[in-house]
This record gives sequence, structure tokens and C-alpha cells, in this order.
Amino acid sequence: MQRQLLYVGVLLLFFLGIGFMVGYPYFNQAPTCFDNKQNGFETGVDCGGSCSFACISQVDPISVLWTRAFRVVPGRYNAVTYVENHNKNAAVTRITYKFRFADKDNVYIGKREGEAFIPPAGKYAIFEPAINTGNSIPVYTTFEFTSMPVWSQVDILKLNQLKIVASNIKLENETTSPHLSAQIKNDSLFFVPEINVITILYDADHNALSASSTFLDKLDRGENKEINFTWPEPITGKVIAEEIIPMYDIFQVKLK
Repeated sequence: MQRQLLYVGVLLLFFLGIGFMVGYPYFNQAPTCFDNKQNGFETGVDCGGSCSFACISQVDPISVLWTRAFRVVPGRYNAVTYVENHNKNAAVTRITYKFRFADKDNVYIGKREGEAFIPPAGKYAIFEPAINTGNSIPVYTTFEFTSMPVWSQVDILKLNQLKIVASNIKLENETTSPHLSAQIKNDSLFFVPEINVITILYDADHNALSASSTFLDKLDRGENKEINFTWPEPITGKVIAEEIIPMYDIFQVKLK
């Protein structure tokens, strides 16, 4: 009986050891940002702290400040919405949106859908070019995001060091064939790909008069390029100020 108990005890210890070795890694996994738990250095469930995703409860929503449609030529318009991201080190890599257009009688003209990224900490523009409205004139333009933003944390060192600046802004022939030129410089050590540069023209009351955009495939570190914008028709109103907004996905920006 003692021998049998000894054998059973040895077998039991053996199987307990096997079970411990099999189960220990499962029950003692290192914290990750994808385990549906708040652990490690996270400030929420799989977000904040050491995770790339920011916690929804800890970010402010995007503010839509204004939306306009600007005539390019009869029957064709550019649409712009001006938004503000209040979060210093959180950005959105992809979010979908929709512009809707109606005439003076609020009769629906059409819509334009697209997707954009939202850079961190500042005011930005989302630009949709060459919208064909036929014989209708869009008087009312609305904008809405059609998906929930997925916020990602931005490296604060990258944010502080990355600087894209515009200078030598010059608007000519605004009453005939307007042309705006400027210099845009990457004043950092980062390589910045695919920059959509948007310009907005304002009157003395800071009302937007018109807008346009151009595209740069890249800006190397320290590189300076000339950019140009043109309009086929005169600008309606007196332009007092010009704003240039370089739009680029900060998560695609790399040290080179």
C-alpha cells in the first residue's frame, strides 16, 4: 500500500509539473496592447501609456469650425472644411467623411465622400477639388465624419522637432488671373512624403474667399521648394491674408 501510494504521488507530481509548464506561459503572459486588459503601463484597456493607441476617454473630439464651397468656374467648385484637433500628441491616421451640397432653396445637389488623416495639435483643412454641380449653385455645404476616429499617440520628440514652414507668400493678379506663390521648407531632420498643401484666402473680417491646393511628392530634410496656386477667375472680395496649410501623415514621417 505504501509503495502504491508512493507511485501515485510520483505520478501526480509528474502531471502537476507538466501542467505547470504548459499553463504557466498562458497565465503569466507579458502585458501587451492587444490582450483586452489594462495592464503594464497602459492608462486604459490596450491604450495610452506604452501603447500606440490613445484612449478615447482621454482625447478631445475634432471640432469642425466651418465648411464652404468655392466656385472655380461655372458648374465646378472646390469644397473645404476647416477643423481643429485639440490634442497635442494624438492624431488620426484614417477617417472617412462626406460633403453634402444644396442650393438656395435647400434642394439637394449631391455629395462628395473621401478619407483623410488628422494631424496633431492645430487647425487644418480637408480639401475636395473639382466638384461638378451642373447648372446648380451650392449655397449650403455641410460636412460630417462618417467613421469614428481611431486615435494614435504621436512621439512628442518628433512633434517638437518636425517643422514645415511657408514663407515669401505672394499673391498677384487677384482681379484677373490670380496666382499665389510661396516657398515651403522642411526645417527638420525628418523625411516627409506626400504633402498636400492647401491655401485659403481671407478678407479683412477673416471670412474665407477662396481656396486651392497643390501636391508635393516629398520634402527631404532641410529641403526648400517653390509652390504655386492659380485660379481661372478673379477672386471675389479683397484678399487681406493668405494661409498655407501643409497636410501630411505624421506617421509616415521618418528620420532618413
